Amino acid sequence: MAVFDLRLKKLERDIEHAKTYDEYEAACIAHDNLSGADEWKALDESEDFDYKLIRKRVQRLQLARSKGDIHALMSILHEGLHGNLGNIANPILLTHCKIGTKHLIEQFIDEVTHALEQIVNAEENDVDFYEKLSFFDETAHAFGRSCLMLSGGAGLGFFHAGVVKSLNSKDLLPSVVSGASAGSIIAGMLGTRNRSELVESLSAEFIYETFKHWRSFAGLGKKGLFDSAVLENALIELFDLTTFEEAFKKTGRHITITVSPADLHQHSRLLNAKTSPNAIITQAVRASCAVPVIFSPVQLRAKTPSGDIVPYIPNRRFADGSLMADLPFERLARLYGVNHSIVSQTNPLAVPFISPNRIDSNSLWDISTRHLSQLAKSNSIFAIDMVERLTANKSAKLAIHKVRSIIDQQYVGNINILPKRQLRNLTQVLSNPTLESIEQLIRSGERASWPQLHVIKRNTKISEKLRYHLAQLKKREAFELGHLVR
Repeated sequence: MAVFDLRLKKLERDIEHAKTYDEYEAACIAHDNLSGADEWKALDESEDFDYKLIRKRVQRLQLARSKGDIHALMSILHEGLHGNLGNIANPILLTHCKIGTKHLIEQFIDEVTHALEQIVNAEENDVDFYEKLSFFDETAHAFGRSCLMLSGGAGLGFFHAGVVKSLNSKDLLPSVVSGASAGSIIAGMLGTRNRSELVESLSAEFIYETFKHWRSFAGLGKKGLFDSAVLENALIELFDLTTFEEAFKKTGRHITITVSPADLHQHSRLLNAKTSPNAIITQAVRASCAVPVIFSPVQLRAKTPSGDIVPYIPNRRFADGSLMADLPFERLARLYGVNHSIVSQTNPLAVPFISPNRIDSNSLWDISTRHLSQLAKSNSIFAIDMVERLTANKSAKLAIHKVRSIIDQQYVGNINILPKRQLRNLTQVLSNPTLESIEQLIRSGERASWPQLHVIKRNTKISEKLRYHLAQLKKREAFELGHLVR
């Protein structure tokens, strides 16, 4: 037993100090084999999810597939397919092993994807083309999709580059992405670059050369402490005059940049190809990065069909997107049908207080603590509302309103990727980066994402298959209607 324990300890050190994902994955697999987690995975029975429901669903899918009964497959998938059927996405399941999950859950996901393949390839004497199209359209809409949300974080935002780099290497990047403040820079890169171009743009050398002088003191008496021209020139080099619509046509990614109003009586805005197709990404990102006092607020700009650059939402200026919409999940859900979120969170106001997982303990102490935290948040918002109501000064009222927005936001998602809590992180928030600091942040982002890659792959596999097949069917329809040329 002692030898066994020593081998586990060594594997845990290997996991902790792995230099590549392949090393990390191999050590996790070996650990699960030695620890007995593999036996747990192979056993269907569990109190953490409805294994009987999932096992029955697998059997029904296998039977229908073996008979080639396409209508039965469509019926089975229609009647109850969703991302957390039987609680298969329960985060408690992740605590039993280092990597992977119950074989029954993985089998169910595989059976669903095989069924989708069989439906889309079925003979059209059995299933009409438009019946297939309708099935995939309705099922994809009902099932939902995942989004990636990149928080604010000023100089810490280059952590997002490591997260995106890791997801990109495994082809796991969601097509719906939002970015606030520093996160908007990486979101902008995602929207304007294809997979191979991202590799270069997310390198430490490229980021360092682009942003090594982003903090340039402007002097007292200015609208912002830092010279915004340095940051704006860097963003122009990155995005030029590309609009949200042009970016979507190039990459097919739905990127959203959040901005907050610089005055009262306005709500935060989500800028993307749906809400603001002609808005210019450079100015949107510049506005989202305009931390109050640090950078001056920005007037947005748009491109006309003739190519002229004109003001967008004239007479309004916008600032830091993370103040009011760090993670705009609810509005992304309305716009794009997302129901599952992957969050890369570097906001220094949030990271110290949140956990990378969403497993809630049910002890009396933890239940009481959660209740007291919610009570404190509600009371704080009530107190701020009262102070704002009694304040006459417009600038003070705006500042109070921003503080309320910061407290009232949700800073976590379904999957949370966080940097390690280190004091040196605070020194990087408003400092010019070094090549070494950027390399460290990117490595940190990659490492923090490794434990989540298997989870993300499982949680997104069905939705990605649904949308892939739907896109192929719609493309075929466009060809047959003469809207596209082969």
